[in-house]
Amino acid sequence: MNIISNARRQIILDTETTGMNQGAGPVFMGHRIIEIGCVEVIDRKLTGRHFHEYINPMQLIDEEAIAVHGITNEAVADKPVFAQIAKDFIEFIDGAEIVAHNANFDVSFMDHEFSLLNPKGPKTDEICQVLDSLEIAKFLHPGQKNNLDALCKRYGIDNSRRELHGALLDAEILADVYLIMTGGQTKFELSNDKPGQEGGGIQRLPQNRAKLKVIAASADELIKHEERLDLVAKSGQCLWRG
Repeated sequence: MNIISNARRQIILDTETTGMNQGAGPVFMGHRIIEIGCVEVIDRKLTGRHFHEYINPMQLIDEEAIAVHGITNEAVADKPVFAQIAKDFIEFIDGAEIVAHNANFDVSFMDHEFSLLNPKGPKTDEICQVLDSLEIAKFLHPGQKNNLDALCKRYGIDNSRRELHGALLDAEILADVYLIMTGGQTKFELSNDKPGQEGGGIQRLPQNRAKLKVIAASADELIKHEERLDLVAKSGQCLWRG
């Protein structure tokens, strides 16, 4: 599994909904999106651009869902319906690679909302690539908890503000998790430097965020890492060793 995406522009995305769908998909239960939060990443750097909307679903929100995200029926009663924000949302994600944690959940809801537009909107995979960060986490940490809270703890990311689920906050946290989890440099453009660039063609994009926290492995952790690689090597090719 190649965990480093080659996509230049990525949209880290999360949604909150009126409830959990069961069965074949959103159409089966009829639940709707009530919040969308996205942050933009270009060349593995947060740009500071984001898309965030609360949405009136035109139906009641399940009490169980309210307990998770804290968004009440009264809070979204005066918000726009999905059709009113759809054009801006589609323009924001069009041509990018969406990164979402348990992406099937978010994409299925998005597809359902797009299908209700008049005229009918596109399917998500017709305008975007989709990358599931949960699948990456499961690949890297098999048999362990890989929800967002567990990954924050594992990678030393502060999620103390996350008392309830919220789409924009979760997208911001997921961006930090994803970039650390897939840590590594994309290939540099070895052309002549241009204004606003550093050597090697690395462009600095403006962003008002603290630098990602880097945690060095301890000597004991390095020993355990090598022991795990020994086990991998016994079962076949070890991609982490030359």
